[in-house]
Amino acid sequence: MNTKVITLVSIGAHPTSGRPRRADQDSRAVELGLQLAGDDLQVLHAGDVAEPALRAYLGMGLQQLHVLEQPQGADALPALCDYLQAAGAHVVLTGTQAETGEGSGMLPFLLAEKLGWPLIVGLAEVESIDNGVAQVLQALPRGQRRRLKVRLPLLATVDNAAPKPRQSAYGPAQRGRLPVDAVEVINDELFDSAELQPAKPRPKRLKVIKAKSGADRMKAATAKASGGGGQVLKGLSAEEGAQAVLKALIEEGVVRL
Repeated sequence: MNTKVITLVSIGAHPTSGRPRRADQDSRAVELGLQLAGDDLQVLHAGDVAEPALRAYLGMGLQQLHVLEQPQGADALPALCDYLQAAGAHVVLTGTQAETGEGSGMLPFLLAEKLGWPLIVGLAEVESIDNGVAQVLQALPRGQRRRLKVRLPLLATVDNAAPKPRQSAYGPAQRGRLPVDAVEVINDELFDSAELQPAKPRPKRLKVIKAKSGADRMKAATAKASGGGGQVLKGLSAEEGAQAVLKALIEEGVVRL
């Protein structure tokens, strides 16, 4: 059986300048798809066909990139679902989270739910596909890998554990074609009413004391700190003490003003 592989791509943004580019995780998904299907890989984008950043994907050696023409703010889920069902896809690859727009990372989950397919999060490698069953490696924290066997069709998200994408070449990027499919445009009402703002770094997690018994937890909580980086506040007023505590919390990133 010939396995039909489709990779979903989006428009990325440079982390410093914000300029449009190919998304890092999506380009890794394209690289994984090329290793799996070669020239038979099909790449799909829902959005504006005039976006120049799409040609960076073509520069990876693709002959064409299919575009489901949609304006900004349209809901891509119905169009993608209908297309994948009609195309008879067996393996669908995508990045974990978009670099622009809502960037919630929910699209793969919603798409898998609507299609009724299994979803693999953090796909690192497809080892083999035989008799409609894929044997894959899933990336786990701290460099660990888990081997899974999943029946096709399946949808998988790709993160930084996947192979690095090849460099995009100018010549193939200009020669590649961008065929457009007309689809019904459905506005995303939730996104239209949302207010977007730049993401901020999350505060540092507080250290969690792990102990087997209550006595161990009490001992750990009352033990004298060995770091030597603390400060003992003596002879201060309540206001001065509160200011010192607030300053320490701000420095640790627990409180943001």
